[in-house]
Amino acid sequence: MSPSPHLSRRACLRGLGASLGLPLMESLGWGEPVKRGAQGKPPVRLAFMYMPHGVIMDQFWPKSPESFLKQPPPALESLRPILDQCLMVKGISGVPIVPFGSAPHALELSTWLTATLPNAAKRNQINIAISADQVFANYYGALTALPSLELATMPQTHKENQEGLNEGYYSHCSFRSPTQAMPAEINPRTVLNRLFGSNSQGAANGKADPLEREMLDLVIGGARDLRRRLPHADQQKLDEYLDSVRSVERRIAAIEMRQKDAALEKAGLAPSRRRGTDSPPLEVKIPEGDKRSEYMQVMCDLTILAFQSDSTRVSTYIGSTPNGVSYPELGFSDTHHSPTHHNNQPDKVRKVAAITKFNIDQFAYMVKKMAQLREGDGSLLDHCIMMWGSGLEDGNKHTRENLPFIIAGKGGGALKTGRFIDSVKGNQGDLLTTLLHCAGVPMDRPLGIAKGEISEIRA
Repeated sequence: MSPSPHLSRRACLRGLGASLGLPLMESLGWGEPVKRGAQGKPPVRLAFMYMPHGVIMDQFWPKSPESFLKQPPPALESLRPILDQCLMVKGISGVPIVPFGSAPHALELSTWLTATLPNAAKRNQINIAISADQVFANYYGALTALPSLELATMPQTHKENQEGLNEGYYSHCSFRSPTQAMPAEINPRTVLNRLFGSNSQGAANGKADPLEREMLDLVIGGARDLRRRLPHADQQKLDEYLDSVRSVERRIAAIEMRQKDAALEKAGLAPSRRRGTDSPPLEVKIPEGDKRSEYMQVMCDLTILAFQSDSTRVSTYIGSTPNGVSYPELGFSDTHHSPTHHNNQPDKVRKVAAITKFNIDQFAYMVKKMAQLREGDGSLLDHCIMMWGSGLEDGNKHTRENLPFIIAGKGGGALKTGRFIDSVKGNQGDLLTTLLHCAGVPMDRPLGIAKGEISEIRA
């Protein structure tokens, strides 16, 4: 039998203007040059998912390291099946915000991945530091089609002027350089097109969308010759991957169809198909739809696809920005920010706890799915470092002494999971520096305010 083919990271099935990145498979190698007889190792990916305004601490932090796996706090209930693949650390402090004491919301997101304060002498301009995701992208980005992937649920257009700080600080977490914020994409259709090589020129010329069902059929058909050359395990992996591409496409199409139908009915241009007793159709807006969970899960699926196909190895997802967002599917219309100043009023505390759990549930949806996808000698999650967190500890008092973080994935064996460490001494720069090292990035200096690494989290 002839040796297995060895494809580069950017190997694609191409057809009629569309390209489909292949998932990483044993028989195709990982695109890394390896010695004869040696087995390639899947690359480590790094991802960050953000929620503003902190948490209700007694519902987020485990009661003890011993109770972490068997009796997790309410906020972590959706992660229970894979807590053995998660790591929590308490004691990570945020960046002290003096001399910007009256700008907690301008700084909770912008300092989250930079671990740095803006330049006080140029506060009306973007002038902060390169963020951790872009440090990773600078090292690994040339090896993938997209150096990094930035996603968001809301437009990055918040208008406020705390302490005279530039408005971009409120809604950006990724900074390519100290003076250049990275815009995030909020439209899942655009993200899908970026991942699979579509461009706007085809639409302008009146050509069919390469992601239409028929076009996707033609592209997938090009996999048949390759499939016959793969062992059974990789054939199954390829089939599952292509099915997942179709699944995401169908879900995005369904969102768009509901938007179109609701808009036509609202304008009186199409008859209603509802019975008189039916509820009105959801006017799902992107990103302000009533079914925020559905929208966020599509974006999480796109992150998974990007990692599976090695289209990128680093991603950020801003679940919402500090100006707040509402969650109608939770049964109340309050914006996120409003109940965070709860002064221990039970109803407001309940709402903040529900919003926190909702956001962690979406993170759990993503990492549980990754844990079920096989890759190399383990799962896709095994070869990733996925971090969920917030730039504030407590939204009521704007404290930053114990920032909430959840880390999922072993980083290719660099992290020891299944633990809650309740007495870490360090800051968010220390944590980010440690995660970058675990992801294989050699650091010539610590990130932001970091003083060193947090050795307790390493395997």
